[in-house]
Amino acid sequence: MKLNRYPQKETWPELVKRPVLKKEKLTETITEIFDEVLKNGDRALMEFNKKFDKADVTNIKVSQKEIDEAERQVDGALKSAVQQAKANIAKFHASQVPQTEKIETMKGVVCWRENRAIGKVGIYIPGGTAPLFSTVLMLAVPAQLAGCKEIILCTPPDRTGKINPAILYAAKLCGVTEIFKTGGAQAIAAMTLGTESIPAVYKIFGPGNQYVVAAKEFAQNYKVAIDMPAGPSEVLVIADEQAVPAFCAADLLSQAEHGSDSQVVFLTTDEKILKETIKETEKQLAVLSRNELAAEALSNSHFILMNTLEEALDFSNQYAPEHLILALENAESYILLIENAGSVFLGNYSCESAGDYASGTNHTLPTNGFAKNYSGVSLDSFVKKITFQNLSEEGLKNLGKTIEIMAEAEGLSAHKNAVSIRLKEQNERL
Repeated sequence: MKLNRYPQKETWPELVKRPVLKKEKLTETITEIFDEVLKNGDRALMEFNKKFDKADVTNIKVSQKEIDEAERQVDGALKSAVQQAKANIAKFHASQVPQTEKIETMKGVVCWRENRAIGKVGIYIPGGTAPLFSTVLMLAVPAQLAGCKEIILCTPPDRTGKINPAILYAAKLCGVTEIFKTGGAQAIAAMTLGTESIPAVYKIFGPGNQYVVAAKEFAQNYKVAIDMPAGPSEVLVIADEQAVPAFCAADLLSQAEHGSDSQVVFLTTDEKILKETIKETEKQLAVLSRNELAAEALSNSHFILMNTLEEALDFSNQYAPEHLILALENAESYILLIENAGSVFLGNYSCESAGDYASGTNHTLPTNGFAKNYSGVSLDSFVKKITFQNLSEEGLKNLGKTIEIMAEAEGLSAHKNAVSIRLKEQNERL
């Protein structure tokens, strides 16, 4: 971990940098993967399964028999926990359904907007060292609430060619329509291009490593939308003198254990809290089951002593963290100072894990500074918004002159005529 005391503001840009792979290498690799999937379809995916996941899979589509078997393998306690989390996530996202409101902008001119679900969406669920069945809930629940007709899920198989049972159980619970055994950039390519088994989708969702993020960005070349650049996980904690070092350390490590490319940042105005949090982090790290991964992540992370909380929040806004924890007294009083963050956790008891699993908010969030211009996944992510307008004869008469003048000024005579011809018909009829 890297320790900084009262860094000057001109050094902040260096401190907020994330570790990244060289862009040229990434683009070259992703292009090769897309070309291979385009050329060889399912066969390419099976070869990639062997190469990257050491899995010999002869049928990439998960069968109903496999789903049913997986449901039997998930124990009752986990099923209950998943069901509770689903209920909370559904309740929060259902509150985002808008009420259609028709607005009369002037007499006889009525405008409104309606949602339409994106017809086919693709969900990517990371597997590997941590099969994230919680991400199935975060993506499939709002997709189902939005009314998406096809919800396609791709996730890497284990070395025996199987999918984690909890992933399959969550997918069935949330209305996923088809599940496929393929991971990494090749899964994104498959959902973008389509293969013999996997349908091409209109929008792709889900987090992943830098290869997955690069593949999602590349997919946009094929007119496929993505949720956001959601890459390696990160958290920034701001603590004052009343923070609990053990809590802060636990939150930092909960993100560090995601992978060696995750990043954690700890800011405090109190020297004692800084020292005790570092000590607690080292103590808790030693007993973690994934301590090697977490230790690698910590090597790229920062523990910083700041002059004031306002300065700490200024730094945070420059960093634009995926997760922001305010371990502060009266944490809500600082909300207006937050400009850039994916999701915020207020006070000593709002642990980041609550948002990851079951409080109800979505954990698919912008990383790598993209919280400056992206929001986390919500119900809106799964819909398009269509505007409507309905002009009565009176409405066109009231608005017509304005349109004619503007169209003429822009030199668009056909636009003007579309109004003039109607107004003339009205006058002749009268």
